[in-house]
Amino acid sequence: MRILFSGDVAWNIGRRTFALALPVIKAEFGKYDFLVINCENAAHGKGMTEKIFNEFIALGVDGMTSGNHIWNKAAFLPILDSDTRVFRPANYARTCPGTGCGIIQRKDRKLGIINLQGQAFMPSIDSPFECADKMIERLRRKYGDELPIFVDFHAEATAEKQALGHYLDGRVSAVVGTHTHVQTADEKILRNGTAFITDAGMTGGHGGVIGVEKNSVMPKFLTGMPTMFEPCESEPRFNGVMIDVNDNTGLAEKISRINLEIRV
Repeated sequence: MRILFSGDVAWNIGRRTFALALPVIKAEFGKYDFLVINCENAAHGKGMTEKIFNEFIALGVDGMTSGNHIWNKAAFLPILDSDTRVFRPANYARTCPGTGCGIIQRKDRKLGIINLQGQAFMPSIDSPFECADKMIERLRRKYGDELPIFVDFHAEATAEKQALGHYLDGRVSAVVGTHTHVQTADEKILRNGTAFITDAGMTGGHGGVIGVEKNSVMPKFLTGMPTMFEPCESEPRFNGVMIDVNDNTGLAEKISRINLEIRV
């Protein structure tokens, strides 16, 4: 099984970059079985909309993970609560809309998805480590020990991401970090067979500050005063990973980091 994952697709420029990148990736890396993206920044930097959701589905996206910004558009919450192709972090309260654990399916192939959020420098929520244990047990009980499982860990701290990777090593196919919008160069197969990268990066404009136009964000750092962020449209790039998973064991055999400049 081959999984293509895009890091946070940010703003309209990120959506355009993502759409244009797909044929380039297929030509360079070959076909994939599942396409998964982090969508929490897709609607003008924060949240999602039904229109954008349908755009991603039309492009062949099988599953959408998210993070702390998925709650920003109230009109999207009913879709989050009803459509099993979009996920929110599982370690939010059970009363929150949506689910953070399930499967996506193409024909007879299944891929387990677990979406988690970190605790360090993030909103106060339940432990992602304890939640991961529960979600893995739930998926294994229902779909068997060989089910490939992809984990999107939406977190700020690199140490927390690396710790979860080692904690889940050998129990899931991949632990891929998101949230910082800065791609790390530490992709690897951990000792017990789990693919890992601290952060997959961001699909969007890379000429500013984590997707924001540098001139609009600079006053915040210079003065501390609030400022209106504008999306960066220069240097559009697709950031993500391609992961090959053994069909018999559900463990990873290869992870390839993707950092493609796309002409938009």
